[in-house]
Amino acid sequence: MSARLAKIFTSHPAKVGETYFGHMGFAAWFSSRLLVAAGAALVHAFLPFLFETTASRIVRELYERTHNRGTRTTEGPSALPDRA
Repeated sequence: MSARLAKIFTSHPAKVGETYFGHMGFAAWFSSRLLVAAGAALVHAFLPFLFETTASRIVRELYERTHNRGTRTTEGPSALPDRA
């Protein structure tokens, strides 16, 4: 029973080559970057001369860090246009 419970917490991190705590750290970092992007986008909505590309740059960075994560490949997203 405890092995099955442990597998629930470790199977996804293992798929992307991480430990449970390594994955927890990455997910916490990822969520903090999303919060920064959301804040920049909200400010930009009211003051469009501020943070003109911040949210889209962060989203692109996050995509690059997570795309094909289980295969450890980093191809493709560098050509995405900046639309914010």
